[in-house]
Amino acid sequence: MRAALIISTLLLTTAVWAQQTPPEPETYRTEDYRSPVPATLAGARGLTTEQAEEIWRSKSGVFVDVLPRPPKPPNLPAGTVWRDKPRLNIPGSIWLPDTGYGALAPATEEYFRNGLAQATAGDRARLLVIYCQADCWMSWNAAKRAQSYGYSNVAWYPEGTDGWEFADLPLADSQPQPRDGGERALSR
Repeated sequence: MRAALIISTLLLTTAVWAQQTPPEPETYRTEDYRSPVPATLAGARGLTTEQAEEIWRSKSGVFVDVLPRPPKPPNLPAGTVWRDKPRLNIPGSIWLPDTGYGALAPATEEYFRNGLAQATAGDRARLLVIYCQADCWMSWNAAKRAQSYGYSNVAWYPEGTDGWEFADLPLADSQPQPRDGGERALSR
């Protein structure tokens, strides 16, 4: 009786978890970016917070934050001061905002390619740890895209800064990696 109860509880828990974890799509996610993500990304290594921390402490990988940067509202009255919302990320990361959308404008795609090349010093075998926030498809898309560029050692950290902060690990104020041309290229 007790064994049957344990087995039925495990089956129910697994069934609920499976309903909340979507399957990997064949292509990039292009909508509803803040929703449950798959448990895996084919060809990439999924990381727990503990694994990401180990890589960070050993400095054995390059951490890439792809959280979008909130745009300046177009309808601000003249003379209104605009301040970007601060972004706290994993210390030592590079922030390549707006590069996790399902479809990228050519300028944003070039920005992402150049940012990855600079971060890895052109070594496509160097470990990349790509993240955003928990339940954010931006990091999943960006990790998949990095693989399509020929990066062979891609790790996806699906809990991102939410998991990092929950584990009481340090966060650092960050600024986006500068774009060539000075202005932000829009993507969607």
